[in-house]
Order: sequence, then C-alpha cells, then structure tokens
Amino acid sequence: MIYPIVAYGNPILKREAEEIQEGEDVKGLVKDMFETMGLASGVGLAAPQINKGIRLFVIDSSLMLDEDDTEKGVRKAFINPIILDEYGDKYVFEEGCLSIPEIRAEITRPEKLTIEYFDEDWNLKEEEFSGMTARVIQHEYDHLEGILFIDYLKGLKKRMVKGKLLDISKGKVPTDYRMVYPG
Repeated sequence: MIYPIVAYGNPILKREAEEIQEGEDVKGLVKDMFETMGLASGVGLAAPQINKGIRLFVIDSSLMLDEDDTEKGVRKAFINPIILDEYGDKYVFEEGCLSIPEIRAEITRPEKLTIEYFDEDWNLKEEEFSGMTARVIQHEYDHLEGILFIDYLKGLKKRMVKGKLLDISKGKVPTDYRMVYPG
C-alpha cells in the first residue's frame, strides 16, 4: 500500500511519536513504508510522515552514495530507536524532506552515531553508523522527536523559507507523489 506523505503544517510532524508495543506485527507497514519512500524517491521515511505517530522509520542510504564512495549503504527499518551517542566531526550537508518539498537547507550534524533499535523481527540491535547513513538516521530520528530539519534554521534563512512553508501547508506545491495537507 502506498501512503500519502503528510505535508508541513500537520501537527503530527511536531509531536513526539509513541513507542510501538514490543512484538506487534509491523512487517506489512515496513514493506509499505519502503514502497511509499521509493515511489517518492526518498532515502528515509518516518511513520509520522504517513500520519502514524509511532516510533518507526525506514532508510535506504545506498541511494545517496556514488559508485566511488567507500561507504556502504544501508536499507533497514528502525523500531523504537534510541540514539545513544552522536560523535565525530560535525559537517554540513544540504538536506531536504518529503514532507517539505522544494525546500533544502544546509544542516550541521555529527558524522557518527550509536543507535539501539529493534528490527522488524523484534531483534534488539545496537549499531554504529557514520557518514551519509548516520545523517539519514539523524534526520529520520528527528521526525520521531517532532523535529524538522527546518527547525535548525536561524534568522534570515528561517525567514527566507517562511512563504514557501505557507505554500506547502496550503497545498500549493507540485510533487510527483501524493500528499495530504493540513486542514
């Protein structure tokens, strides 16, 4: 099933997501989220972006890598994740979001993280990720905390996107995928 993406302005994007009951069958939802993400040409998708206020996101960081990159991409689901640590050099990279189409901004994040999560078979994992994979995880994890990448913008940059954000919330933005707008 392909879900519509929730557009900026929907309150679910600013709410902290709820934990999923351990053992709940989420395999179908995970499959649907990967399909939805793929159709929208995304590299990550959090459950709040499909109007589900639960602590689940999927990523496929291999889509961000060039063939000459030494880093390997990761395609997996993260259930009830907890970032245990973020470390390493901070670096700037331009981010975007399926819920906020046509807006991109340079965001600074640490290059590495350690995260604890359940996979879709409810196996508890603790892993370290770096580079683009860490960045995609950080972005999607923020969604579970009710944080959007534009929340990191300050001053003039924040004011410059205000009109575009209003247009997105009113549905005045073209996308190649189905969206649900507030109101």
